[in-house]
Amino acid sequence: MENGRHRAPRGWLAATEEALYGPAGFYRGPEGPAGHFRTSVHASPLFAGAVAELLCRVDAVLGEPAELAFVDMAAGRGELVSRVLQVLPEKVALRVRAYAVEKAEPPAGLDHRIEWRAEPPTGVTGLLFANEWLDNVPLEVVEADTDGTARLVLVREDGMETLDAAPLDEASADWLRQWWPLPSEPGLRAEVGRPRDAAWAAAVRTLERGLAVAVDYAHTRASRPPFGTLTGFREGRETTPVPDGSCDITAHVALDACATTPGARLLTQRAALGALGVRAGRPPLALASQDPAAYVRALAGAGEAAELTARGGLGDFGWLVEPVDLPVDGLLVDVPDHEEQ
Repeated sequence: MENGRHRAPRGWLAATEEALYGPAGFYRGPEGPAGHFRTSVHASPLFAGAVAELLCRVDAVLGEPAELAFVDMAAGRGELVSRVLQVLPEKVALRVRAYAVEKAEPPAGLDHRIEWRAEPPTGVTGLLFANEWLDNVPLEVVEADTDGTARLVLVREDGMETLDAAPLDEASADWLRQWWPLPSEPGLRAEVGRPRDAAWAAAVRTLERGLAVAVDYAHTRASRPPFGTLTGFREGRETTPVPDGSCDITAHVALDACATTPGARLLTQRAALGALGVRAGRPPLALASQDPAAYVRALAGAGEAAELTARGGLGDFGWLVEPVDLPVDGLLVDVPDHEEQ
């Protein structure tokens, strides 16, 4: 087989898998995701505080088990799981078994309480949390050709694309019919979310009891983007997706298709964080004269909360919340109906 830029074009799924997770893949770099883009985890410690609050609520509903799992999917360099452990109440932290699930090697100086794994543990009880994981699970891209027929998009390592002459496989065609019907207008594109559905279902199955949460750029069947969302990121900037290991390759997630349980709920991040106590209200001006330092801290916190919950930004992220043998009442309370997707 030919290698490098002379390799025959292939689907975006295989090309992305190698570009992100292969031996020289983007996510193998020492700088990690934080070196290229800013997630909610990096935006503010308030996010980790909210996840810790959710873990405490799950713990209470579970009846405070002797061992409480916190599984951080796509852990990056362990930023979220490390911060969650730092802010948990001691009585909860003493019972937590923390897992960081990531294909890259663990960073130096990782908290000794964190177990670093390439795959999530099975049969655990607690909270599985996947922040911006599914958008990096590789998938195929299809495009309507000049006759309006959906064709698999093939890509070379330099990013040049062609359409496959062969008919689309039936499994992909079935998924598109159910979740992303593609009009027969030449040039319209869709992303086939089957691998993400399967990856999320497998992750949820690792829980014996507890809550699974996926947080990501998302869209629903009622508002699929007509030209897809596949893109690249490098050094904090959006760029053309090129599957050579030089950039992140990502696409928004059809979270509604991923849901596996009857009790699943799809919320905005704005609503979910609000229910967990993250609100962007300005602190009372009276505090400025009573305790200036506290006022400055509260004002900074309000600014960080505003970024995490902003419309048109991080606040529009989707939260797919799936209980496993667990009543969901009380976990995310006071969520406005219009914030449920």
